[in-house]
Amino acid sequence: MFKPFEIFIGLRYTRAKRRNHFISFISWLSILGIALGVTVLITVLSVMNGFERELRDRILSMTSHASIMAYDGRISDWEAIAERMLEHPRVLGSAPYVQGEAMLRSGRQLTGGIIRGIDPAEEHQVSELPEQMVQGELSALRDGEYGVVLGRLLAENLRVAPGDGVDIMIPQASVTPAGVIPRMRRFRVVGIFDVDMYEYDRSHAFLHIADASRLYRMDGDVTGVRLRLDDLFAAPVVSRVLNQDVPSGTYATDWTRQHGNFFRAIQIEKTVMFVILTLIVAVAAFNIVSTLVMVVTDKQADIAILRTLGVSPASVTGVFMVQGMVIGVLGTGLGLLGGVSLALNVEAIVAGIENLIGIEFLLRDVYYISELPSQLEFRDVWRIGAMALGLSLVSTLYPAWRASRTDPAEALRYE
Repeated sequence: MFKPFEIFIGLRYTRAKRRNHFISFISWLSILGIALGVTVLITVLSVMNGFERELRDRILSMTSHASIMAYDGRISDWEAIAERMLEHPRVLGSAPYVQGEAMLRSGRQLTGGIIRGIDPAEEHQVSELPEQMVQGELSALRDGEYGVVLGRLLAENLRVAPGDGVDIMIPQASVTPAGVIPRMRRFRVVGIFDVDMYEYDRSHAFLHIADASRLYRMDGDVTGVRLRLDDLFAAPVVSRVLNQDVPSGTYATDWTRQHGNFFRAIQIEKTVMFVILTLIVAVAAFNIVSTLVMVVTDKQADIAILRTLGVSPASVTGVFMVQGMVIGVLGTGLGLLGGVSLALNVEAIVAGIENLIGIEFLLRDVYYISELPSQLEFRDVWRIGAMALGLSLVSTLYPAWRASRTDPAEALRYE
């Protein structure tokens, strides 16, 4: 069907100046519509890929790939458990922790938070907290000195800086001559971290694991053992294997159970956005139908002459399919160029707009991430390009078939 003859005639019709300017307007409208739809689709998917990557990296910079926990919330022989877990070839590191809720107070400032006791010497094996320090060092947490490392937003809320004191109150009572009062201890701020994620920067505080154990009366026990794996995406499989080796009363869990619903929701949103934005491309692509129908009506005499010269119906079909595909290829090409360019520069563009108008689009206290990330995946680019070209090809079938059904005698009757 697509021989040099059909391609030549189809391209000739595309380049020729049409007597009907409305047809030209519809053709350009179809090209712009396809280009706009493809551009928006690539950009939106790239931004959603960027959000997923940033959230995963930031969450896992503070959350272990897998953890060994106890049903009663206390593990006593955690050293033996950690050694046993490290024997697994896919486990790269381990570190114990103590975790609980507390109220933090400085002067008249009072707020709730999550307290996590860690071993500063082992923490780098399971998280990136040492690299997230913006003031002080994680090594400043020492046994018996009652130091605390706060998230940046939590420190701002409490109006404290390194060297200031913070009172930590936990939901456990102490009996005193004055009555039953909450357990409280004065800690000194020795550092501040910044993950640039509101959930952690606003609520987390880190203590030395020995200080946290005394504060929560754990008597040397820990809440669990955090593990780092060689592949975070293999965490569900590895945790099932580890469950076969853990002692009774304990179990292995992984990050997908804690945050799995969140990332599944992102995948569902990406799928829905792809379908919705594909409809934009489809509407623009099906404008090709109206364009070619009008072209076929306008070229009735030309078609009839070609048929009388011996051109087959299949060749006539090929001529108008080529003409329609030119519109689809132009629109898809412009859309791919615009989408890739916008996806690669969307962070700088949005930052420039924010600086220009003085408005922050992603507020830190509302959204997980305060910047607009983008991650262009060429797999999405090829898929979107193929989808747009496919819709363009489908849109040419009916008008091209109608052109091939033209009766030469009827078309030339009044010529």
